Amino acid sequence: MSKVQVTGICDPEFSEIRDIFEEAVESGFDTGANIAIEHQGKMVVNLIGGSKDREGNDPWTDNTILNVFSTTKAVTAICIARLMDQGKLDLSANVSEYWPEYACEGKENTKVSDFLCHRAGMFGFQGGMPDLQLSDWDGWANALANQAPFREPGSSQGYHALTYGWLVGEIIRRVDGRSVGTYFKEEIAEPFGIDFKIGLGDDDLSRCADILPDPRSESIILKLLPYMPDFLLPDQLKVIKGILKGGDYQVAFQSFQDQDLTNTKEWRQAEIPSANGHGTAESLAKLFGILSTGCERDGKRIFSEETLQFCLNPLSKGPDTVLFGAEINIGVGFDLGLGMTTIGQPGHPESIFGHCGIGGCVAYGDAENQLGYGFLCNRIHQPQELYKTSNAITTKLFEIVNKLNSRN
Repeated sequence: MSKVQVTGICDPEFSEIRDIFEEAVESGFDTGANIAIEHQGKMVVNLIGGSKDREGNDPWTDNTILNVFSTTKAVTAICIARLMDQGKLDLSANVSEYWPEYACEGKENTKVSDFLCHRAGMFGFQGGMPDLQLSDWDGWANALANQAPFREPGSSQGYHALTYGWLVGEIIRRVDGRSVGTYFKEEIAEPFGIDFKIGLGDDDLSRCADILPDPRSESIILKLLPYMPDFLLPDQLKVIKGILKGGDYQVAFQSFQDQDLTNTKEWRQAEIPSANGHGTAESLAKLFGILSTGCERDGKRIFSEETLQFCLNPLSKGPDTVLFGAEINIGVGFDLGLGMTTIGQPGHPESIFGHCGIGGCVAYGDAENQLGYGFLCNRIHQPQELYKTSNAITTKLFEIVNKLNSRN
């Protein structure tokens, strides 16, 4: 069997990151992957390795793009922040000011900010997933507008895994007139040279790496947990047992059972601003690198630094009723690096902001350290290993950056 090749650029100061990435890819832990890091406005790491397919017949290239799942939420949040910066959108306003039809079934006082920080109580669909084409934007938006919330809006945090996209996306469409994919393309991607899209064209389909579920069987503990008596379980596992047997988690993630769907043309070409953005690690590192170095580049500005700081103020701090009661801090659509978070782990700086994806992809920025970060992998690991490579790289990254900072 030939050795998997890792190619790309890596500044000598960051060589230890290459070592971690090479080990993850060459060992087969990650089938295909891409890591990119901007530091102080310079791309210091941009590495690729492995393959787009499970068989290893289609190598990952500089042109390969991947579905980053919920990392897309942070890109959508950037569109919201731009509209705020332009004075076109007020997060404290009722949703009904922009979307009148939404004001029914107990949702009349929902704030726009409730959508961005997962406090709208709309983390799923009443009665199960509607029988709609993924491309039927109006159908999905109307289904949400017409239903009652699962919890009183504003009363609790519950991760809107899929519905976030249609809720936030409809606000963007009502305010601006363009879809999220078109807005991002015309306002940010094209002006700043960001190779990231929400809704692919025909020419992009051949660039996609496949999403590959982990071939190992599901954890035996998770399989048995719903059937174990409570007296055998510590309190934390009792909570997880309740979530696995039903409740908010099952409602929010009811649409993710068919993982093959994400490799279809229908999924890739639809606009789902919570879950199906496609791009490169370089594009995400550059986007968050721009935000982390004054929010402008080459004389063009995404939005003001004041708007970014506003977006990084926590709007909600959990506990999250969908995500196992986790205390996840959320700003204006961004996960914030305060304590335990999906974009890092304890010990990582509190200054990071971004979002992860269920497939293991991660993107974040850090204005204090002037960093932009993007990591992609196409193999979906078991929960306990989902962010293993990214967390190892992030830990090493901040060791390196702290050393560099100490020299100055």
